[in-house]
Amino acid sequence: MRKGDHLPLQMLADNFRVSRAPIMSALQKLEEKGIVRAEPNRGYFLAVNGDAIDDLGPADGKAAEGDDAIYLRIADDRLSGKFAERVSENELMRIYEVPRTRLLKILHRIADEGWIERLPGNGWSFKQTLMSKKSYEEGYVFRAVIEQQAMLLPTFQSDADGFRRARDTQTELGNGGHEHWSRAEIFKANNDFHEMLVACSGNEFFLDAIKRINRLRRLLEYQITIDRSRLPKQTAEHLHILDLLESDRRSEAAAFLYTHIMGAGRIKTPKV
Repeated sequence: MRKGDHLPLQMLADNFRVSRAPIMSALQKLEEKGIVRAEPNRGYFLAVNGDAIDDLGPADGKAAEGDDAIYLRIADDRLSGKFAERVSENELMRIYEVPRTRLLKILHRIADEGWIERLPGNGWSFKQTLMSKKSYEEGYVFRAVIEQQAMLLPTFQSDADGFRRARDTQTELGNGGHEHWSRAEIFKANNDFHEMLVACSGNEFFLDAIKRINRLRRLLEYQITIDRSRLPKQTAEHLHILDLLESDRRSEAAAFLYTHIMGAGRIKTPKV
């Protein structure tokens, strides 16, 4: 969202499935922090660009590292069957010994990734995900077929800006980033690469299918012990795919992409 965007009370209440009262309370607190502003008879408006909000508070690297640890513990506990489908914030606060504000920050991150959703009040519901080695392997086969065919569609159009951003990210990852990037950052970099390629197909059904399978496999990816030594080879293969596409050798790129995905699926073995 951008500075000046309107924040309608009812829309927010509907989105979070609560009454208008807690929304009004939240907006008032955000106004105190300078994030939103109130205008008489008009309501609340965003006072800063959305991407600047994180910069308003003090940086705390140790807190961020701690959040990542709790995030991964929630992922592990979800996969191990520790949780029922529905959990309360109070239960999670007790288990992980964190205050509500910090827990909510982590839960909203998980919700953005698509494997939990908020219920009315203080409840949360885990969403479907891949929970077995077999389903994980089948997901890789699905991706290999769909991504290859998406690249061969007549509607496929190269994305010069997308290719450039992907090349920069993959180069950084291969040239040392693989040694210190978090598991979540590595997953996102590679996810973004593959989803960008499928988006070039111009077919929303292909892209939606890939986004869905990527959301479902995220948790098992986090359970896998990363062999960081293989990441430079993986990024080199990504860059080779871009080279082939930019040389108008799409059929070769599609064949290589299929082999690349199937090879990655054979290397990774989830602990389930």
